[in-house]
Amino acid sequence: MTQNRLPASAPAAKRKLLNFGNIWDTFGMLFVFVLLFFVCSALIPNFFTWINMKVLGLSVSVVGMVACGMVFCLVIADLDLSVGAVVACAGVVTSWVLQQTDNMFLGIACGLACGAFFGLMNGIFVAVMKNNALIVTLATQQVARGAAYTICGGVPIGIMNEKFYLLGDSDILGIPTPIILMAVCFVIFGFLLSNTIFGRNSLAIGGNNEAARLAGINVVKTKIVIFTITGIVSAFAGIVLTSRLTSGQPMNGMGLELNAISACVLGGVALIGGNGRLHTVIDGFLFWGRWISP
Repeated sequence: MTQNRLPASAPAAKRKLLNFGNIWDTFGMLFVFVLLFFVCSALIPNFFTWINMKVLGLSVSVVGMVACGMVFCLVIADLDLSVGAVVACAGVVTSWVLQQTDNMFLGIACGLACGAFFGLMNGIFVAVMKNNALIVTLATQQVARGAAYTICGGVPIGIMNEKFYLLGDSDILGIPTPIILMAVCFVIFGFLLSNTIFGRNSLAIGGNNEAARLAGINVVKTKIVIFTITGIVSAFAGIVLTSRLTSGQPMNGMGLELNAISACVLGGVALIGGNGRLHTVIDGFLFWGRWISP
């Protein structure tokens, strides 16, 4: 195992250089983001205004929620390319149920169930049947997107229930609800990754799958749970986006999976697995958010 510490006899200059490297690895992206933020505030008129901050926050809120689940997939050295299609399908399912029943809670429950179903299927095919996650989730992407088009007939499904709009078009203490929901997701998933046995098991699986199995970790179960959670959080993001747009649209979430992966990688999550911290992902997706559309 590579040691990050130098012996006490090592030259002070080398120890300082190593400490600087550790600091840069931890806070480098945050430094870049802060620098970019100040440059934009100084050079772009009306950039540093409350209205613009809210717009920027809303533009990355869906990506931020999806990135929470994607972090766990990348940590175990897998990935999920179906999240964008699940966002669209869950939104369409929620809209269709709302249109048929006018029951907001039933619509949201069906949308979340849709995400859980696709996530569970991904987990079973990847963990149990040992198929490649890239191929499996790419196939799921096509199925979910096709299901969304089939349900709505290629036409957006409008929502008339005004209470449902509050999920994506309301404020709490002046802060848009989607931004608060994104922050809650980061707190929950950050705690899971850093402070629970489940998170440590996920990191161990990504570091060495076979060693984790020999250590007594149920690798199959953990992977299934991770893919299912990713499907659920993607569906939740799709429901919030549907509330903002007041309609379920089958084109929602196009390219969202690549945005989420890019945000995670910029935040220091290793594509080879075994390494990832959710607080650095915040820096990554905020930096990447300059080029992300809502």
